[in-house]
Amino acid sequence: MEIGYFESDIGILSVSTHNQEVISISFVDEIEKTSASPSPVLQKALKQIEEYFNGKRSEFDFPYRWVGTDFQVKIWKLVSRIPYGTSLAYVKVAQAYGDAKMVRAVGAALAKNPLIILIPCHRVMGSDGSLVGYSAGIDKKRQLLELEGFPKQIAVL
Repeated sequence: MEIGYFESDIGILSVSTHNQEVISISFVDEIEKTSASPSPVLQKALKQIEEYFNGKRSEFDFPYRWVGTDFQVKIWKLVSRIPYGTSLAYVKVAQAYGDAKMVRAVGAALAKNPLIILIPCHRVMGSDGSLVGYSAGIDKKRQLLELEGFPKQIAVL
């Protein structure tokens, strides 16, 4: 496993790769020392994350792997379809999954999101449009949405 870091205006992101795929992107409190030169996959991921934070990228195309339960992966794939600069309510994600009663389960799956930003769970809101439920904290959710120019529109899955 290989780890690299990107320091953004809203915090430090840790990016982990394994077998030439990104397996984790998360906010961390500090940078741990690394000695090796980053692999091409890690370099590509870090560059694209930098471009995202500089407003020059809205989609990512580096190789990654979903690491979670079947249900989590299905929810993450649905949320990955929410376009840049838009939002969707948790209940709408649950409805797109096929069961509007699964709102809490959707929230639990998003709380385990291993690929912050790539799986844009920051774009998922409360039914009334409120900023709720972000594992990195509501302040970071707000800052990511502001970075994307939110609110532009409500997404449809």
